[in-house]
Amino acid sequence: MSKKVAVIGAGPAGITAAYELAKQGIAVDVYEASDSVGGMSKSIQLWNQTVDIGPHRFFSNDTRINKIWLEVAGRDYRMVNRLTRVYYKRKFFFYPVKLFNALKNLGISEAFVSAFSFLKEKIVPTKDKGTFESWVTQRFGKRLYEIFFKEYTEKLWGIKCTDLDSDFAAQRIKKLSLWEAFKGAIFKGASKKHKTLVDVFAYPTGGTGMIYVRMAEFVKQKGGNVFLKTPIEKIITDNKVAKGITLTDGTSKEYDVVISSMPLTLMVSRLAETPQNIIDNCKSLKYRNTIIVYLHVDGKDLFPDNWLYINSNDVKTGRITNFRNWVPQLYGNENSSILALEYWCYDEDEIWKEDNDKLVELAKKEIEVTGLTKGTKILGGHVYRIPRCYPVYSTGYKEQLQPVEDFLKTYKNLIPIGRYGAFKYNNQDHSILMGFLAAENVAKNAGHDLWVINTDYESYQEQSLITETGLEEKKTTA
Repeated sequence: MSKKVAVIGAGPAGITAAYELAKQGIAVDVYEASDSVGGMSKSIQLWNQTVDIGPHRFFSNDTRINKIWLEVAGRDYRMVNRLTRVYYKRKFFFYPVKLFNALKNLGISEAFVSAFSFLKEKIVPTKDKGTFESWVTQRFGKRLYEIFFKEYTEKLWGIKCTDLDSDFAAQRIKKLSLWEAFKGAIFKGASKKHKTLVDVFAYPTGGTGMIYVRMAEFVKQKGGNVFLKTPIEKIITDNKVAKGITLTDGTSKEYDVVISSMPLTLMVSRLAETPQNIIDNCKSLKYRNTIIVYLHVDGKDLFPDNWLYINSNDVKTGRITNFRNWVPQLYGNENSSILALEYWCYDEDEIWKEDNDKLVELAKKEIEVTGLTKGTKILGGHVYRIPRCYPVYSTGYKEQLQPVEDFLKTYKNLIPIGRYGAFKYNNQDHSILMGFLAAENVAKNAGHDLWVINTDYESYQEQSLITETGLEEKKTTA
């Protein structure tokens, strides 16, 4: 209990770790480079409304995670009916796939080609090459892979699907297949729903970021500190033991434990004892940036989806969120809508360097191309940039990442967590769990292996669900 802990980063993983440590009476200081907590799951105010940094839907089967979330949210949440579709050739396909909707939109000839492509996979499966393309093609057939996945996925990652590791698919769409869609259409309720594609989810009335703001407030109430606009330069170590941190202004502070969610590649490359081969491995690991252009639209009933996947090569945006379709508390008495258009890029891409006004004009043109706003007046635009937000699972990334993980395991009192810090494409629930278990390791010497979170795809047993009335316990089966 006398330990003094530094937490780098106030995203879901970092602030959850600090929150849990504060509950145990452990002194904790949180250092956040930006001006607010929540990381990619923060909420911001625009045009008298609340919006998230893109669409963030919380869902978990894990009772530990759900209890933390409900403990913080209290009764300040609502259940939201999930509607997400794929926009392809000006038609809308339900996602996850609904068989009859897909067949209707495709038309007879395209439906025949897609069905033949799917059946061909059942007879002569595509060779598993460990890539996203081969993984999805095996389950859907080549044609439906091209319709539902290819364009969007290549926009997101900036690499060809043949160069994207199948880990991304395994973590995101493992149980989703055309056969599941068929069973769901013929035998209602017979097919198992993939856990990340539930039809209803709990959403905070103050936006996703409300949870993490409340956690930060609790940390401060318990005597901890949350320092905003305070980036970290490096972690101080001695003989592979974490001893403290150095801020970018040169100030150094001593700590017994450092929990880090700063980008893994930056953190490791700045450790004093990192050998050149590990630094070289870090250089091969890439993060993807996001630009979000918010458009203030003079209308309320634009389209019914929470968000749309844009699988179309006539626009650069890859996903469009309509915050009018989440909870009424976000927009209050306003009669307008806020749409968020996402663009993904690397540091060297021209769009990352583009002027904000030009980005707003691009978004206006592209929303017009989609026809989603039906000519409704655009009242304004706002640009939000997020560097290094998606760890890129390019083929071979595990061979580069594993030595880095092994190297970090030789350190004491240094705990990497989160999407950035562990180089894992976490959902909120994964990051909350990482923060919770990291706190248990510090407070109780629990010995949890945090590296396996979001990699053991079959270990996620259904235990409970958040419903309108609270936590609903579920029976587990062996």
